[in-house]
Amino acid sequence: MQIRKYNKLTDEIKLMQMIREEEGWDYADEIMTEKYKKALEVSITYVAYQEDVLCGYSRSLDDCGFYIYVCDLLVKPIFRGKEIGRKLMECLYQDYPDQTVYVMSDVDQYYEKVSYNRIGSIFEVPGTL
Repeated sequence: MQIRKYNKLTDEIKLMQMIREEEGWDYADEIMTEKYKKALEVSITYVAYQEDVLCGYSRSLDDCGFYIYVCDLLVKPIFRGKEIGRKLMECLYQDYPDQTVYVMSDVDQYYEKVSYNRIGSIFEVPGTL
């Protein structure tokens, strides 16, 4: 298993294909694709490979050195249960040891299973107040 930083030239096509195949992920739809490709480049993005097969990835945001927010974590179904998600998350603490890492999630069961602590919640701000 190799985990490394995302490289647009070598990873973009495989990553977007992986997202297309995952139910409930709309980043690869016609409207969002170009925006998401840009987000992958400017975010903290790691990819996990087993030989030449992309197994998973994570995408996070650096809040100006205060915190790291994990926006996306996805592992292909056939590779789940092999701690790839955990290893992707560990990269953040290796590369950003002085920052607290938070996860923005709609898959709380996974993070509870791996013993992450719930701190607060996230709310969507409406367009008009």
